Amino acid sequence: MAGEQKIRRTADMLPPVVAPQYTVGSVSDKISEIVLTKKTPRPWYFGVALTMVISLMLFNAIGYLLLKGVGIWGVDVPVAWGFAIVNFVWWIGIGHAGTLISAILLLLKQEWRTSINRFAEAMTLFAVACAGMFPLLHLGRPWVFYWLFPYPDTMGLWPQWRSPLVWDVFAVSTYATVSLLFWYVGLIPDLATLRDKAQNGIAKVVYGIMSLGWRGSAIHWHRYEIAYLLLGGLATPLVVSVHSIVGMDFAGGIVPGWHSTIFPPYFVAGAIFSGFAMVATLTIPLRKWYGLEGIITIRHLDNMGKIMLATGLIVAYGYAMEVFIGYYSDNTYEWFMTTNRMFGPYAWAYWMLIFCNIITPITLWSRKVRTTPIVLFVISIIINIGMWMERYVIVITSLHRDFLPSSWGMYAGTQWDWMTYLGTLGFFALCLILFIRVLPMISMFEMRQLVSQYREDAGTSAQVALQED
Repeated sequence: MAGEQKIRRTADMLPPVVAPQYTVGSVSDKISEIVLTKKTPRPWYFGVALTMVISLMLFNAIGYLLLKGVGIWGVDVPVAWGFAIVNFVWWIGIGHAGTLISAILLLLKQEWRTSINRFAEAMTLFAVACAGMFPLLHLGRPWVFYWLFPYPDTMGLWPQWRSPLVWDVFAVSTYATVSLLFWYVGLIPDLATLRDKAQNGIAKVVYGIMSLGWRGSAIHWHRYEIAYLLLGGLATPLVVSVHSIVGMDFAGGIVPGWHSTIFPPYFVAGAIFSGFAMVATLTIPLRKWYGLEGIITIRHLDNMGKIMLATGLIVAYGYAMEVFIGYYSDNTYEWFMTTNRMFGPYAWAYWMLIFCNIITPITLWSRKVRTTPIVLFVISIIINIGMWMERYVIVITSLHRDFLPSSWGMYAGTQWDWMTYLGTLGFFALCLILFIRVLPMISMFEMRQLVSQYREDAGTSAQVALQED
């Protein structure tokens, strides 16, 4: 009896990486069933229809923009950057969580990443695709975007390397390329599993081609692990570098509130903050709808809450330093910008971001909050709203009142700004819905390894407990 109690106590102490009822075979069946099921659930069709309608709103807004020009947006003389740059920075930030979960947590050997890394990687790709639209549309003539690349041409036209636009092109394209390779390489063993399990002939051929002849041999696994680790090492510095460059877009200017050395680390922390909030926003409903509570466990939600809390504290420190720098610099323009943010025409936006990004995340100190799915879901939505408001405040409040009062003005997004932004949300959701239906949103082979390791550790602990008894 004492031995059984020791076994139970030891098992309770084991990390709940996956529910104990899953075996190596059943965990693959559970994940692959979502993709290979013959009968597509009706809610999936409803989701596709709804997101396609919202995406059409995006395409309509883009078409009208190409027809009329950027004048349909709310940008004016003092506020030359508007929704386009706000949304660009917001979407890039959301894409950061996927690389962080996949690359950095992989190198740190954090097992809990396994249940959410594949989904987060796909989210990264779709978020970067949405982000890339805005700088291109902001060009005014997006059909000549290739002028941003250094290629020999008869006009002798070369990129202006001091322009933040050129920095973004190379940073984002590099980030997207490495993220795509990292995501696809990680998919190869699972594509082979789908190839072997598929009953439909077309699906078997498609998954077979995409799996690149994977047979699971020792040499395949050896080369796969080397390639995956190398890509993880390449992707890790990108988490820091890409959003640092986005922060330098602002810090490179002389506009009060922008030229600050705190922007690169401040932007990186904010990107991880908003990225994990989006992962939580999407993961919590999906684990419920597809019955994945045993694979995406409460432990995963708890860890995501902890990371949001940690990065939220860094973001709060950044807000405090902005105010302190404005005061301590003794610069009239800098201090005016600081007080104008808090008490000027856009004070409502500033205090909204303070509520969303500082006050609300404080509740994540409570473990009960972090482990209650519905509460964490609501908090993650509030954080996403707050991080969008942060980008809005940074861009608009620094521009709408220039050094000269004669240059002051107000900014408000037009219906076309809102249609473009909401349309990208629909496009992002549409890509995710299609991804969930045709590819495994959880890594099957990594889950099999975790289940096997979990059972092996549990058996070893039980033997030790019996021997001690």
